[in-house]
Amino acid sequence: MQNYASIIAQELNIRPQQTEAVIRLLDEDATVPFIARYRKEATGSLDEVAVTAIRDRLAALKELDKRREAILASLEERGLLTPELRAKVEAADALTVLEDIYLPYRPKRRTRASMAKERGLEPLADQLARQDRTLPEAMAAAYVDAEKSVPDAEAALAGARDILAERFAEDQPARERLRKLFGREGLMRSKAVSGKEEVPDAAKYRDYFAWDEPAAQAPSHRILAMFRGEEEGFLRLSLRPRNEEQAQDLLARLFVLNDGPCGREVRAAALDGYGRLLAPALETELRNQLKQRADAESIRVFAENLRQLLLAPPLGAQNILAVDPGFRTGCKIVCLNREGKLLEYATINPHAGSDKARTEAGETLLRLAKKHGAEVAAVGNGTAGRETEAFIRALPGWSIPVVMVSESGASVYSASEAARAEFPDLDLTYRGAVSIGRRLADPLAELVKIDPKSIGVGQYQHDVNQSELKRCLDDVVVSCVNAVGVDLNTASEQLLTYVSGLGPTLARNIVAHRHENGPFQTRRDLLKVPRLGPKAFEQCSGFLRIRDGKQPLDASAVHPEAYAVVERMAKDTGTTVRELMQSPERRKAIRLSDYVTDKLGLPTLTDIMKELEKPGRDPRGPFKPFSFAEGVSTMQDLKQGMKLPGIVTNITAFGAFVDIGVHQDGLVHISQLANRFVRDPNEVVKVHQEVLVTVLDVDIPRPRDFRVLSSPTYTRLKEECISAVHEEALKAFKAGEREM
Repeated sequence: MQNYASIIAQELNIRPQQTEAVIRLLDEDATVPFIARYRKEATGSLDEVAVTAIRDRLAALKELDKRREAILASLEERGLLTPELRAKVEAADALTVLEDIYLPYRPKRRTRASMAKERGLEPLADQLARQDRTLPEAMAAAYVDAEKSVPDAEAALAGARDILAERFAEDQPARERLRKLFGREGLMRSKAVSGKEEVPDAAKYRDYFAWDEPAAQAPSHRILAMFRGEEEGFLRLSLRPRNEEQAQDLLARLFVLNDGPCGREVRAAALDGYGRLLAPALETELRNQLKQRADAESIRVFAENLRQLLLAPPLGAQNILAVDPGFRTGCKIVCLNREGKLLEYATINPHAGSDKARTEAGETLLRLAKKHGAEVAAVGNGTAGRETEAFIRALPGWSIPVVMVSESGASVYSASEAARAEFPDLDLTYRGAVSIGRRLADPLAELVKIDPKSIGVGQYQHDVNQSELKRCLDDVVVSCVNAVGVDLNTASEQLLTYVSGLGPTLARNIVAHRHENGPFQTRRDLLKVPRLGPKAFEQCSGFLRIRDGKQPLDASAVHPEAYAVVERMAKDTGTTVRELMQSPERRKAIRLSDYVTDKLGLPTLTDIMKELEKPGRDPRGPFKPFSFAEGVSTMQDLKQGMKLPGIVTNITAFGAFVDIGVHQDGLVHISQLANRFVRDPNEVVKVHQEVLVTVLDVDIPRPRDFRVLSSPTYTRLKEECISAVHEEALKAFKAGEREM
């Protein structure tokens, strides 16, 4: 642990004591949210980002050591492990270095070099490598042996060159020099596969039919787009240095000592080793590095988008009339109470074309809204969404707000096991309407029921490493759930699953206990839940809330282990805990330094005081209703120069997508996000942010092809440069960068 701690501390520029504390807590099965929130004294107040970085780097170092042990065991088993080789293996600080050291000794299938060795030609290779004045043909004559398939001197020399070629290609310093050259000078070239240029599906890759750019500078979305095009059979990619002669000469210079006859043989072996062995291997490495980099960036974008979406402001507990709109099959309506319980459902057909159907639809809406005391209407933003919104707003006597809600993932939830368990006898379409209504009330509580990949944010999520994507997105969900806190007596099984220290089994047991015994009265009652022991209680209790319970601190983020200090504060101020929480004057009289102990320091005490001030505070902002522009509901309604309100729905490395209420999101290219250079779109916009955009152009035949600018940028741009901006954005757009 000491070694791990020092390595990680140096890499992350933090104190070794901090990494030691985090590693020790992780080894004790503490979760990242718990460590960051309730062990600040031990970690020096490291936040979740730092704790997660330590956890991930620790896992990588352990994997490196695991591979190191396997290599040492293999070498020792085959009698190849010398003290010098052991020292090299043990000193390797990266997987590439470790594998380079092991490469010459790794068991491999028969190669041209191994077959040459079998024919007894390795001594000849050694002689050639010394590059003395002896003629190669004279050296080779001694190795001619028809029984060993060495019919003449040239065959012997060819075998010796094969041995040298493999030796040079597996030489660790040589591989490292060439690896750096590939990384620095590597050019990513893309060509169309012959005969595939006119295939309809190839159109999105047209800009890559003759494309090249430095691999080190290629953005993640372009890398993934080209890799996808290659996988689908439309593109052929290569990743070699811009000047391959430079790479060949670099390798030759490492091994060629002179330009004599033997030197020329060695040079020929070096060039063969480069072209046949080393270059393909390094190209594969570079491909993998680019893929890993692109995956990491794409996953980072996805994770950030997901965090913003999960932490979107909730409407809160209200009676909601939710509508899943549709033309052909009608609109599905559900009425939900303040706890999200389904009260009634119905189908209306306001778009059927007849006045009778529209009248009946309006009457049904008004009746249901009045019957169940609806305080707001939630309308899905999919097919017929804007039309249904307009219909409801225009109803005579309609008085409650109408809010458009994203439908992304609602259909996934409706067909899920969770939805079937909750509504076994309810049609899928009504389940979708329930999801829409609940998402308005509390986006986090509803979205955790859906696979994050189905929520509709991110870029190229199906092309990246799926296990890494899942791990990262799970981290985001866990972080958001625990940052907000969870009502123990109303939370779903899915939401409880993400609470620190729980998981699916304990979440299921909590819900079952709640059904059998009624609401929890105190946090301590959690210890009555089957299989929920002291360790799980320690990890989860601070993130669970009990409103209006016996213990007022149960409604806050104050951990039960700190209740005693709060009770002492209350006693010292001559009041009760409940009164202390309600009295700013009494809290101001508390001197925190009086309560510092070996285990409880000022960081945690400060957090406690913040909680006493506002128990169970929600880090999410207040809900603000949003409305699209009236009279603009289809692509045909868009005109160049229109300034329209919109909602950011997705952020990618190349820009942001904005919903302006026309059923298709428009692209704000990164070059158009602000009146300055923008490296990362997240610097300017956030998912679910309200923005004002200006329509630049509309291409009706390609339904997603309209581009918008932020208003400040639009006013800044002069007429003469707009066309140039259009050209750049259009090139990026057509190049497949909008693929998600």
